[in-house]
Amino acid sequence: MTVPSLGISARVLSIRARGGTLIPPANPRLVGWWSDGALPGAAQGSAIITGHTVHDGGGAFDDLDELSAGAAVSVTTGRGTLNYVVSSVTIYRKKALAKQAARLFDQGVPGRLVLVTCEDWDGTGYLSNAVVIAVPKKA
Repeated sequence: MTVPSLGISARVLSIRARGGTLIPPANPRLVGWWSDGALPGAAQGSAIITGHTVHDGGGAFDDLDELSAGAAVSVTTGRGTLNYVVSSVTIYRKKALAKQAARLFDQGVPGRLVLVTCEDWDGTGYLSNAVVIAVPKKA
């Protein structure tokens, strides 16, 4: 997966939710795709990819909150490279994200990519999540 405007190039691993929570791969330079959701490139559903933010640097998604609408995101699969365009970037407090989860991670919507990471380090933990929604780039 690449996000050229942020210099992100990360390998994507298949992950599953544990106790209702998606936990990115332990290596902060890798990102995880939720294997119970849509595949990237699917005509329907949210393909969810999560990655770490590391408060002192080194996480694949450290600067995800700096993306803006129109930014390019690409995911390479066995079927080729899929190109997306960012449509929104939103910061949600942890409780607000939980309330919005059904809408954000909806599997009934037209195919899209949803990128998620932690945000707002307070010295002991992260208070929020950055959520990026990207839609397939029109040919």
